[in-house]
Amino acid sequence: MIPNQNYEIKIFTGRAHPTLGEEIAAYLGLPIGKINLGNFPDGEISARIDEDVRGRDVFLIQPSCPPVNDNLMELLIMIDSFRRASAARIAVVLPYFGYARQDRKDQGRVPITAKLVANLLMQAGASRVLTLDLHAAQIQGFFDIPVDHLMAAPVFIKYIRGLNLPTKDIVMVSPDEGRIKMTLHYQKKIGGGLAIVDKRRASATETKQANLIGETLEGKIALMFDDMITTGGSIVGAAHVAKKNGAREIHVFATHAVLCGPAIERLRDSPITTIVVTNSVPVPPHKQLPNLKVLSIAPLLGEAIKRLHSNESVSRLFD
Repeated sequence: MIPNQNYEIKIFTGRAHPTLGEEIAAYLGLPIGKINLGNFPDGEISARIDEDVRGRDVFLIQPSCPPVNDNLMELLIMIDSFRRASAARIAVVLPYFGYARQDRKDQGRVPITAKLVANLLMQAGASRVLTLDLHAAQIQGFFDIPVDHLMAAPVFIKYIRGLNLPTKDIVMVSPDEGRIKMTLHYQKKIGGGLAIVDKRRASATETKQANLIGETLEGKIALMFDDMITTGGSIVGAAHVAKKNGAREIHVFATHAVLCGPAIERLRDSPITTIVVTNSVPVPPHKQLPNLKVLSIAPLLGEAIKRLHSNESVSRLFD
């Protein structure tokens, strides 16, 4: 006789970004699952699930944003808790995938941290991963479990279309050679010209933007796209190149607003007209610039969760 399985959906969130978890749960019309998270006196993380999850379809929302190590360790501990509580499936909703920058061994004696994190998630007991705009798409290949890689493009495209910008005045600007494919995707959906900023890396933390390749920006509206803004050096440097080449407006779109180090000062002093990001990571009040617009990805993630639970196609979200 086949045992009865209760595949009821359950939404849980860690302490990294509870507001996003609450928004996703509200979109799905579900309550947030009860879990008690805390710290022992020595800083170790404690976790206790306060409701029955046996045979349930659990979606665990936790971006590995700063403080990265604390949030990642908390995620691993929560996964282990659900696995030992006999959840049927544990889907990790990881809007921001930390440690993704080191995705290959490009010099001697360095780690591949993206693969290490993938191993940790699988070993802890994750059944699948739902993530958003990975720093490098090939990170999906580091997992031996299903990975659903979403893009924030539908959220940004809807916002851009709402601006009613004249297509003839738009130039899509890739801030470096690595973002050309992303920029071409937006150009295909929205239209406009194409330009590329020639970026040269001076060190691990500094880059230099020199030349502009492609469409002229004189009197045009520049739209720039990137997966994240960390210290702001790359995107601000590209914005200065666009301004130098005559752009009358510069609108920057980045999925993950990590905004650490000198990012706020750089963005505040930059020629950028608007900075549009998502709430994949929390943006605290002291990082809220007057020209910073935060768009919610809760409906996008919520719809993906709904489709995963009912075994429907996720890729149709981008048709």
